[in-house]
Amino acid sequence: MSGPGGRDVAGVPAAIAMTPILGARYRLEHLKAIRTAAPGAALIAVTADGNAEQPLDQVEVVLCGRIAPWALDWMLARSPRLRWIHSVAAGVEHVLTPAVRSRGIEVTNARGVFSRPIAEYVMLMILAVSRRLPELLSLQAERTWQPLGGREMRELTVGVVGFGSIGRAVAELAATFGCRVIATRRSPGSGPGGPIPEGITVLPAERLADLLAAADFVVLAAPLTPDTEGLIDADALRQMKPAAWLINVARGRLVDERALVRTLEEGRIGGAVLDTFRDEPLPAGSPLWELPNVIVTPGVAWSSAAELDRSVELFCDNLRRFTAGEPLTNVVDPAAGY
Repeated sequence: MSGPGGRDVAGVPAAIAMTPILGARYRLEHLKAIRTAAPGAALIAVTADGNAEQPLDQVEVVLCGRIAPWALDWMLARSPRLRWIHSVAAGVEHVLTPAVRSRGIEVTNARGVFSRPIAEYVMLMILAVSRRLPELLSLQAERTWQPLGGREMRELTVGVVGFGSIGRAVAELAATFGCRVIATRRSPGSGPGGPIPEGITVLPAERLADLLAAADFVVLAAPLTPDTEGLIDADALRQMKPAAWLINVARGRLVDERALVRTLEEGRIGGAVLDTFRDEPLPAGSPLWELPNVIVTPGVAWSSAAELDRSVELFCDNLRRFTAGEPLTNVVDPAAGY
């Protein structure tokens, strides 16, 4: 069986294009690991706007970080032998361009790489809100001695929208704290990670309203697809408990931000923790910056000292599979969008 350019599907790729990943520079040990997984392959640096230091006509693999869809398509036009794109993000909406789909290029993602740090971020925020840390810090700034009561984890219901690798990690960690956990997901069965752990109830996506009505914290961990864009709209927000908090660690476009701002300004839910937004960086004029019941963080839920190492390790494992002609892991279903 032959791939583009007449090469056998198995074998070391002639060239690998590498865009900037995770806001960091590749370290020497990362480059060494990639060269070990694909000895003899040329490594070609590509900027975030698609400019390359060398011709791309021999490129068969792209290690893809944050790059605009138009820039990726420009790369594709100059890479006739390209067969595989690995996204260092779990979300791949920026990678599944019409050109990628039409050429049938295989896409893999970083599912699992960021699950633990994101789950820890979510629990940090649930604990902070439940123990009223924001109010306590405000009282400290005012030099006011006013004890405030908090809520225990075992009193809380955490609703996880999207039970993929990130949603599962959030659900499992919340359950260990004693929270009641409800999750929704599109696909039936046990899904990634094996059987559903005891203490976690998983509902079909069609029962989102039940989750919203029951949860003290609604955690968004779903991929961005045509079905999930704008999922949390004014109607969904009305279904949440008056004291419930929304936590978004997925994609900003899952939420109707105008509806969310109105809901928060009117005090119809407890508040929101937002690590992702429709427009990033969040514009200085956004009312979300100043609302007292909002915690804004600049896309750091995934960040840890180990995530770059794990991301390169996953890519190298798949690169070895690619050179051996074996099936890749974390393959994305273009029809589903994740």
